Amino acid sequence: MKKWEYLTAPVLIHNTKMILDNFGADGWELVQIVQGQTPEQLVAYFKREKQ
Repeated sequence: MKKWEYLTAPVLIHNTKMILDNFGADGWELVQIVQGQTPEQLVAYFKREKQ
């Protein structure tokens, strides 16, 4: 059975691609991005298989 670990991280709206690429390079898969308290605040939810 696969086991997962999860991560939440703030994402700066003006630098989204670089931030997501960095997490992807570390093996994190983006699950969802939600808006924070303001439109400029985003929170990303990631998962990856636990090793």
